[in-house]
Amino acid sequence: MIRRLLNLFRGKSRGNGSKVVTRFAPSPTGLFHAGSYRTAVFSYLYAKKHGGKFILRIEDTDRARSTKEYEDNIIDSLKWLHLDYDEMYRQSERTSIYREYLEKLLADGKAYVSKEEPKEAGDRSEVIRFRNPGKRVSFDDIIRGPIEFDTTELGDFIIAKSVDEPVFHFAVVLDDYLMGVTHVIRGEDHISNTPRQILIQEALGAPIPTYAHLPLVLASDRSKLSKRHGAKPMTFYRDQGFIPEALLNYMALIGWNPGTEKEIFTLPELIDSFDLSRVQKGGASFSEEKLLWVNKEHLKRVPHDAFLVEVLNRINMSKRVVDHGWHISSDALSRFAPTLLDHIDTYADVTKYIDDGEADYLFTAPKYDALSLKWKNEKELLNTVQYLADVRKALEEVKESKWTEEEIKKAVWAYAEQHGRGNVLWPYRYALSGREKSPNPFTLSYVFGKAETLKRLETAWKLSESHAHEHP
Repeated sequence: MIRRLLNLFRGKSRGNGSKVVTRFAPSPTGLFHAGSYRTAVFSYLYAKKHGGKFILRIEDTDRARSTKEYEDNIIDSLKWLHLDYDEMYRQSERTSIYREYLEKLLADGKAYVSKEEPKEAGDRSEVIRFRNPGKRVSFDDIIRGPIEFDTTELGDFIIAKSVDEPVFHFAVVLDDYLMGVTHVIRGEDHISNTPRQILIQEALGAPIPTYAHLPLVLASDRSKLSKRHGAKPMTFYRDQGFIPEALLNYMALIGWNPGTEKEIFTLPELIDSFDLSRVQKGGASFSEEKLLWVNKEHLKRVPHDAFLVEVLNRINMSKRVVDHGWHISSDALSRFAPTLLDHIDTYADVTKYIDDGEADYLFTAPKYDALSLKWKNEKELLNTVQYLADVRKALEEVKESKWTEEEIKKAVWAYAEQHGRGNVLWPYRYALSGREKSPNPFTLSYVFGKAETLKRLETAWKLSESHAHEHP
């Protein structure tokens, strides 16, 4: 309890009255993936929970591997995922600032130019090393508690290749200092970097931020999820039709729980519930199966009109629809939407569902042979002819104003119970869809509307009647 109270106090203030400032500091050396995104999510939620500021800092000092393509991918992904940053910086644009502080450390004797014996081609003959005082340093990690290191074994470590080329440890410390970062939330693989960075902070006279080292996001085989091992870029999930709110929701649950059974959150609910003290210490696996479930739950919550817009867009992307020049009315699509939702986990599934021919009946009347209309236990096709005629007659009496699934079912249900549900409802449904598996006939009739339903039933009746008389 005492630790949680201390963490809460540190979350509101750093002792100097400043508000919480967090940062997400990716390197643009690969496509933005889930492991990195989870760090951004936690940093964002923590800052917003405490009314603070969230900074995006592109750490592109590795000029050989950093590219604009990867930077754009990071920015585009954050935008799509609704993680709005308050400020943005690029380390490549801060060279003069790093030079100023490196020269000061050199002048103060806290760093020095070291003559090096190049071990490989391309190695520097001179670098700037930090003069390590060789002391024990400690810090209180919000997630892992007190951590202590003996820095003697680190020796005089390199902080820059030259005054214009700082390495990671120096640049990150100076940036955090000058940007007023109060809380450094990052993966546990950075714990070993912390002692060097604390030494640099002390040499610069910078306050030590509060650290929170997150458990790693793991792949299915429990190895670290990374750019080189199983991690898909976040834009992959965008292109596959995942909802950004679902990605945010799911990533927040990797390694953290709200202390309740609740699993589906909006962004405001996540901000309100987020607490770093509830982050687990052990690694947490990324499960695409669970992500699909979360996405499905969010799909159910999408406003109807917004859902229809995206679904229609995905239908129009179908090669099958394009090749046939098919169209679907807005009314039919609106009525079919709940059924479609049962068959998809992401918006991309809409296109696959259509391309697989699962819903051809939405666009065009089905074609089939007469015997397909007869239920498997029905002996005579003439009986099927009669069922189709009677169902059509019953539906004719349903008023347009009452054309709902409930009223449609009410009009034929008693008749189906009397003559056998399979015997009656199979030809009714098959006449509408032409498929062995399709939604129930009441749903289909509601989707098509009265006129189209009666038209398809009449076609089925004529076909079956003709066949019955030709093959008595």
